[in-house]
Amino acid sequence: MVTRTLRDMGDGQALDTRTLKYLKALVTILTVTMVLGFLAIVALFVMRFGEMARTELPDEVVLPEGVRATAFTRGDDWFAVVTDADEILIYSRVTGNLRQRVVISSD
Repeated sequence: MVTRTLRDMGDGQALDTRTLKYLKALVTILTVTMVLGFLAIVALFVMRFGEMARTELPDEVVLPEGVRATAFTRGDDWFAVVTDADEILIYSRVTGNLRQRVVISSD
């Protein structure tokens, strides 16, 4: 088996030891940066999903007779239910009482 060093490869292809050490350092730094970035993204996902798991939802929502809920959202002190009758029902988060009824009109 013939072994050749980098200096034996001919003109224009020889790389000195300093350049190889520099390239190795750059690759190592890039690898560490990518791993840390990936870990930061995973940590952010875990924290956000942890917040979502702590969301307090009402145990029961009493809707008017004959309507069906199609969407739900919440604010700091209220929650809203969008119904199939094109209405938004806004309830108090503390008392559970209906605060406002918004009719969605189609123009």
